[in-house]
This record gives sequence, C-alpha cells and structure tokens, in this order.
Amino acid sequence: MGDKRQKKQLELAFTAERKGEARKLDGKGTESSLADYEAESLAESERLMEAVCEAKNLKQALRRVKSNGGGPGIDGMKTEELGPWLIGNWDQVREELLGGGYRPQAVKRVEIEKPDGGTRKLGIPTVIDRFVQQAMLQVLQRIWDGTFSNSSYGFRPNRSAHEAVAAAQGYQLEGYNWVVDIDLEKFFDRVNHDRLMARLAERVRDKRILKLVRAYLTSGVLEGGVASPTEEGTPQGGPLSPLLSNIVLDELDQELEKRGHKFARYADDCNIYVRSERAGHRVMNSLRRLITTRLRLKINENKSAVARPQERKFLGFSFTGGRNPPRRRIWPQARCRFEERIRELTRRTRGRKLDSVVEELNRYLSGWRGYFGFCETPTVLQELDGWIRRRLRAYIWKQWKTFKRRRTALRRHGLSLEDATQLAASQKGPWRISRTQPLQRALPNGYFDSLGLQRLGQPA
Repeated sequence: MGDKRQKKQLELAFTAERKGEARKLDGKGTESSLADYEAESLAESERLMEAVCEAKNLKQALRRVKSNGGGPGIDGMKTEELGPWLIGNWDQVREELLGGGYRPQAVKRVEIEKPDGGTRKLGIPTVIDRFVQQAMLQVLQRIWDGTFSNSSYGFRPNRSAHEAVAAAQGYQLEGYNWVVDIDLEKFFDRVNHDRLMARLAERVRDKRILKLVRAYLTSGVLEGGVASPTEEGTPQGGPLSPLLSNIVLDELDQELEKRGHKFARYADDCNIYVRSERAGHRVMNSLRRLITTRLRLKINENKSAVARPQERKFLGFSFTGGRNPPRRRIWPQARCRFEERIRELTRRTRGRKLDSVVEELNRYLSGWRGYFGFCETPTVLQELDGWIRRRLRAYIWKQWKTFKRRRTALRRHGLSLEDATQLAASQKGPWRISRTQPLQRALPNGYFDSLGLQRLGQPA
C-alpha cells in the first residue's frame, strides 16, 4: 500500500463521525473540533475522551508513536504495522474508547542496564496501547502542564535537562552553596494508585478517562511467559507514565515552593539548594517525613545526601568548586562510561574497516556531544578528542599488520623512506606507537577530519 493512499485511508478512518456525536457535543448537529476547546472547559463538559478521539489529535499521536519507534509489546505488532492495522480496526477501538469499554493489554517486562550499575525494569505496552496513551497524553498535558512548578523540568514540552542544570548553577551563583540531593527509591515502581487517581480526578471529570488510566495502571505485566497483576507503580515505557509521575510529584513541588526553597527537579531526581549544611540537614529531615507519610514513597538513603554541589551528580553533570563562579563539568562516572564505549568501538581486534568504525563513532559522538557538550570545561572535550584519535591511530597500525604493509602505508602518508622503515620495524605495541611523532605526522588531526570524524571540542 502506498504511503499517500495509506495516509488518506487513515484520515478517513480518524474523521469518521459517530452517529449523533456532534449533536451531543455542541447541540447543533454540526461537526465541532474539540482540539480548540480550553482544557478546563473540556473537563467541565466531561468530554475529554471526545478530544482524545479527535482526528487532529490522533494524527499527531500516530506521528509521535512512529517517530519514537520502540519494540513490540506482548502481541508482537511492530510500529510500522500500526497504520495499516488502524485502517481496518480504528472504528471498533474508537467505539470502545467513547463507550468506556476499552481494555489495554498487559505490558511486556524488559530489563535494561542502568548507567550507574544495576538494572531498570521497563514495561513495554503494545503499539496500539502506546498510540492510545499518546493521544490521551496530548489532551491531559494541556490540562496539567501549565500548572506545574517552574522548577520542574522533566518530561515537559519545551523544557530540558540542560535547563535544570543551568537553574542549579544559578542558585549557586546566588550563594546557595549546599545541596540537598534527594533520590526516590524505585519511584516508578512505588507510586500509589489511589493517591494518583485522586490527584487526577481533581481536574479530570470524564469518568471514561479516569477508568482507562486506572486500567493502564493495573493492566499487569508479562515476564518470562507469566502474567502478574500490578497493584502499585507506573510502568516506565509507556507515553503516559512521565506525565503521571509529574502529577504525583507536583505535590512535592508545591510544598517546596510553599516553603520558599530553591530547587530543580527532573523526574524523580530533585536537588534543593540552601545556604548552610545545617539548613540542609533540617530540610532533608523535614522532606523525609513528607515523602514517607504524605506521598507514601521512600528516599533512597544510599543515594541521597547533604553536600557541596561539586561533590554530587545532577543529571550527568557536576560543578567546579573554589572561589571562582561554579562551572558545569561532566561527572567523572559519565566520562568513564563514555571512555568504555569508545574502547568498545575502537577495539583493535574488531576487524572492521576504518570507515565503518568512524561511522559508528560519529553516531555515538553526535548524541553524546549534544548532551554533554553543555559542559563549561572545553579542555576536557579537547583531551577526549586527542584520546579518540590516538585510539584510531593504534587501530590503523594494527590493521596494517606487517612490516611491508606498514612501510608502504607510511610512505603513502608522506613519511620519508628512512622514517617509514624505522617506524615499521619498531617492536613497540600499537598503543605506544600511536603516540610517536612519526605516526602523528603520517596520521595528523587533519587526516581524521578528512574522514569526517566529529570533534567534541568544536560546535556541531
């Protein structure tokens, strides 16, 4: 099926109007786009599910699910199969959503390694459920997002981790040089469903929406072929979970603002900035009671602390100390993980062509630089650039293998016969050879630039 034809069929499926629906919505019998309604008026009229099923909202949700990609859920359906499936089945799904009878499937449990060790459990909904969740998210976000704290940065439109880090830096410039670093233990697994639904019901009056959110929370997980119910938590992996987590933690944000604290929160990672260590311990003890009793969550004592900002990590960054104004720096463990990945990609026994290695490196470097390039320590990035080029010189030297091939290659790269012969005959290993002046002349920085190798120390 051609893309244009499929797109046309989807538009027809999404815009097919349920008999009498428009009359119920505006009383005039004419089609009305609920996408233009104010979110609060939608809640008042108890017609949020109609907004979810509105054609413009659905097309936006479909685009987002396709762009996000991701693996299949328990039914095995792939993202690229969603469009054709909706053409033949959307009418039924729509009727179930509008009638309050839609039932989501269980999520597939997968585990991924966490950057700082251990594993994180994700719940992967089916592609169909991801589509429905995304359509719901776009409507619910209009109701909630504008009321969230300005100090909340995670999973929100037009906000980023970089803004959270910059806010933390700004507090230090104001003289708040102690941080209360709070990490919530297994937050996504411990969210209390009843408290979450009560918070949601404060602004959402459409019982079909509330019923469906509850169904997603309790849909269960399939792990190792065994289905288990879910009585608490919001499984990570679905489009709706980040918004639900912000709704839960908005209560914490409101309390922090009420007390006049300077803070930055990104999901369950929250840093509160104070002027003294004594004030920090007082705030920590107070918040421990609040989080335990009111939110029914738990602080991870091993990962939480009162300390100087330069001693703590915040979203992969830390800060320089001393008398000078604080600068953003890459957290040492983040640099270690970066170096581990580069070692994997440039391992000399891989046997991959140099062009392929550079291509793989560029994919990784582009994403890494897009995030950690926000640091204010350019010399670190320049050091990493030099280290990567040295890794590649050692990789190339290993590929040349024999004395004859090495001498020929060195001559081709501009070395004199004497220098090429002497270097090719060296008994040093590839890593020691990689820092010698003759090899650096043969394979200068410009050579790697000509291969298209990205530099971390230069703007993208």
